[in-house]
Amino acid sequence: MSNDAGTAKYKRVLIKLSGEFMQAQGAQGIDPAQATRLASNIKKVYDLGVEVAIVIGAGNIWRGNIGVERGMDQSTADHMGMIATVMNGLALQDAFTRMGVPSRVQTAIEMNKVAEPYIRLRAIRHLEKGRIVILTGGTGNPYFTTDTAGVLRCMEINAELLVKATKVDGIYNDDPKKNPDATRFDSITFIEALNKGLKVMDSTALSLCMDNDLAMIVLDFWQEGALEQALRGETIGTYISN
Repeated sequence: MSNDAGTAKYKRVLIKLSGEFMQAQGAQGIDPAQATRLASNIKKVYDLGVEVAIVIGAGNIWRGNIGVERGMDQSTADHMGMIATVMNGLALQDAFTRMGVPSRVQTAIEMNKVAEPYIRLRAIRHLEKGRIVILTGGTGNPYFTTDTAGVLRCMEINAELLVKATKVDGIYNDDPKKNPDATRFDSITFIEALNKGLKVMDSTALSLCMDNDLAMIVLDFWQEGALEQALRGETIGTYISN
């Protein structure tokens, strides 16, 4: 791990990734090349000396709401989604290993043959030892999204910032792909985001951030240098706080 921590504003962060980042364009499932691309981007901030934890979704493999819409029990559908996040976590860990970056996968749903159980103090110890920690299995409970899991884990490991990685360069008052006149917010409060019904995260996750004064940055993960700029404290994306 690099000793260039002085160049970063934040010592410890959690990056919330969408499962779709793991799939090739127009395809479902896991593309190892995409996993490598993801890991390479994250390695850039790891090399700044930042302690990095990751929570990843599973939309590339399974979405619980699709099962529910077709008659599945919600708990069953959600547990399937949580298990799918472990698959994404293992693929991401493999990518880090191939580039010489130490990492650990922890899961809220125990499967000791493939990953460590999520233990808060062990996760913190891994971060202190310079390992990237990939936190999978959601919260371990149905009815909660991986966005909520990201906020929860962020607070549990005492991360200073939650980075919501997207394919858009921040939060807009309308869909910028459909409305060319949509306006981007440089900063916004959690209560404004909730009141305006902005689709940043689900309301449970946003409320949890607000109630616990956890700051968040929403940025375009694929924009060159955006992640490093954010963690150096430069103006990028949309900053959400109280």
